Amino acid sequence: MELTDEMIERLKADLSKAKNYEDLMGKDGAIKKLIAKSLEQMLESELTEHLGYEKHSPAGKNSGNSRNGKTYKTLKNDNGEIEITVPRDRNGEFDPIIVKKYERTIGPIEDKIISMYAKGMTVRDIQSHIQELYGLDVSSTLISNITDKIVHIATEWQNRPLESIYPIVFFDAIHYKVRDDSKKVTSKAAYTCLGVELSGKKDLLGLWVGEAEGANFWLNVLTELKNRGVQDILIACIDGLKGFPEAISTVFPKTEIQLCVIHQIRNTLRYVASKDQKEFMKQLKTVYTAPTEEAALENLNLLEDNWSKKYSLAIKSWRQNWNNLATFFKYPEEIRTIIYTTNAVESVHRQFRKVTKAKSLFPNDDALKKMLYLAYRDLSKNGLCR
Repeated sequence: MELTDEMIERLKADLSKAKNYEDLMGKDGAIKKLIAKSLEQMLESELTEHLGYEKHSPAGKNSGNSRNGKTYKTLKNDNGEIEITVPRDRNGEFDPIIVKKYERTIGPIEDKIISMYAKGMTVRDIQSHIQELYGLDVSSTLISNITDKIVHIATEWQNRPLESIYPIVFFDAIHYKVRDDSKKVTSKAAYTCLGVELSGKKDLLGLWVGEAEGANFWLNVLTELKNRGVQDILIACIDGLKGFPEAISTVFPKTEIQLCVIHQIRNTLRYVASKDQKEFMKQLKTVYTAPTEEAALENLNLLEDNWSKKYSLAIKSWRQNWNNLATFFKYPEEIRTIIYTTNAVESVHRQFRKVTKAKSLFPNDDALKKMLYLAYRDLSKNGLCR
């Protein structure tokens, strides 16, 4: 069955009249009708290629095979069923590709839209791809409505019960521009907790959006983790945010803190002149790469003897933070390489950046949460966060 001009105009009219999701994707929705007609047209084209001649063409006479009516077939997707007719050949040799003989399901368009959105494609790009793949003109409102379905799934994910014990949890935040209720653009922090389960698998425990990163907000996050079933965290890996260790101790008093050594080094170098940084770093490296904490402290003393007169502030921060910096010395090399830096969660953030790079501004907090959840879900499918 070919799409006549009359059919095309009728389908366009259905699309233009659609006001909500049901009008488009419901039982008698315009998109379902268009999918059915498109599939039928492609099946007819496949049969023509299989037979080697056009419908009603004299070339088919005495060819040994011919068209032999149609059969009805019901295809299922997440939105219900789509009825189509499948053409047959008299010899029963026709085996279509677009809808195989025993195939009963097709991938829903909304899943493809959500998948494209999760990969960071802009609404305009999604519209272009849907037009190219399906010949459909979809509005930005429809795309938003479809992707908004994920908010409910994300909420369930965010509130799911967690493991009782996590050997390691990495805490960090990534920042985005978001428009608030007053239409003012502000910088928001997306708080992320990447947990390592007893099995060794990594899992994002949740995503929270709040004002600029602060220990008070982290305290709320930690309390939520406890309310969702976390009884203990053995090691918490964090950056140097002021008040963060105290917030962790308030909720999980037995948790050991490991400050990110890489963050500590970066902060230290801010106090060291560029001409001295190479030599300073050479000596500093002997501190955090020492085989034991005792050896590290000896090397820190030597560093202080050599540089304290010139860069006392740089060395003072190591002394002040030593208890939380030296935690990794208690563990074997395999554990040390994992916990001495927050790189594990930062690598997730790098993937977030790749996905969200097309978005310089989010219209609200929910839009940001939706994008980050979809991005993580996509990364998890590909094993990048495991």
